[in-house]
Amino acid sequence: MNQSTDTTTAQARNDDAVGRYLTVRAATEALARPLSAEDCCVQSMPDASPAKWHLAHTSWFFETFILERCESDFVAFDAAFRVLFNSYYQGVGRQHPRPQRGLLTRPSLATVLAYRADVDARMLRLLQQDGLPEPIWSLLELGLQHEQQHQELLLTDIKHLLWCNALWPAYRDAPAVADSEAAAPSDWQPFEGGLVQTGHAGAGFAFDNELPRHSVFLQPYALATRPVTNAEYLAFMADGGYANPAHWLAEGWDWCRGQQITHPLYWREEEGAWSEFTLWGGQPLAPHQPVVHLSYYEADAYARWAGARLPTEAEWEAAAGQADSQGHFADSGLFQPLPERQQGAGLRQMFGDVWEWTQSSYAPYPGFATAPGAVGEYNGKFMVNQYVLRGGSCATPAGHVRASYRNFFPAAARWQFTGVRLARDMR
Repeated sequence: MNQSTDTTTAQARNDDAVGRYLTVRAATEALARPLSAEDCCVQSMPDASPAKWHLAHTSWFFETFILERCESDFVAFDAAFRVLFNSYYQGVGRQHPRPQRGLLTRPSLATVLAYRADVDARMLRLLQQDGLPEPIWSLLELGLQHEQQHQELLLTDIKHLLWCNALWPAYRDAPAVADSEAAAPSDWQPFEGGLVQTGHAGAGFAFDNELPRHSVFLQPYALATRPVTNAEYLAFMADGGYANPAHWLAEGWDWCRGQQITHPLYWREEEGAWSEFTLWGGQPLAPHQPVVHLSYYEADAYARWAGARLPTEAEWEAAAGQADSQGHFADSGLFQPLPERQQGAGLRQMFGDVWEWTQSSYAPYPGFATAPGAVGEYNGKFMVNQYVLRGGSCATPAGHVRASYRNFFPAAARWQFTGVRLARDMR
């Protein structure tokens, strides 16, 4: 390859990086645009973060892990931000306590947006330079993927915040989406099992927790062809599902009783009719849409009541290779799971709409090793007391997930767009 070709290839890489960077950063700001400054500051619970914090932290990532390494004359936009917007990177230094992020009335939203603009200008200058080392390109990709994760968190945290408001205000107007037809019937898709390969393979980005690729032996099993719907979950409730300890794990039953849980998060019953809080505001419960905002405990209890179980993550991943990757992702602007209208055999809605709980604890794959430095704290140190979810949701950016993608949350978490697909053993 001659020098001219090298130059052309390098320029194309730079141009592509600039385009992707601008697209991802603009998408985050577009999600925050419908919010007031007051909306952006409030933290509705310790597990959630204010929108203003998400806007700042994603900029902090690029400033801390890329600009600080690459700018010969580096000066932080504000030295205090290194602590205020550090999430959990102990190798970087101190962090502002997570439950107190909503107390950060200063810096103002305007200052945070100015911070984003400053980081963007500096990043664009950097990305137009020649000869950036490969580790910086890897950090750039990680930073963009990280920001897409925060786009989903921003939406779920906004939803929880607005739900806490007695007015049930809408984040955005409801689209014209019909739910009058019945969802496509659910059936069982069998799989022979055997020795399968799981984990990321081939080209393209993957998080470290998707590696290394390895072999897993599966017994014959079957997956439901679509997720469980609101109507199906209502049948569980009508049959006393929340009142019968036989369906529940002991810890789940204690959680259910202690928190007085009797229905999914965001549901409300008035005069015998159920409604659901959505990012479109309060809406009549749509019976044919996938049930969403279930904890692991609720998903597991429903599966037991239905005479089934939750899939393992290896079962889910092996099956996903035969599934259509199309789904209702965040790019649709719907931010709500929709019914599956497709008829016929095969798995449906494996990607998008709802994250699907698996029965697999979040643990390292055989041979997993964390990366050196603070970036190595990204996933590995959370591999305890959490369960794996697969498939993405209606708040996940399109193209961000893949069959090997491992999301993870504690068993009681339900403010994410989490649902359930049933599995069973084949004998």
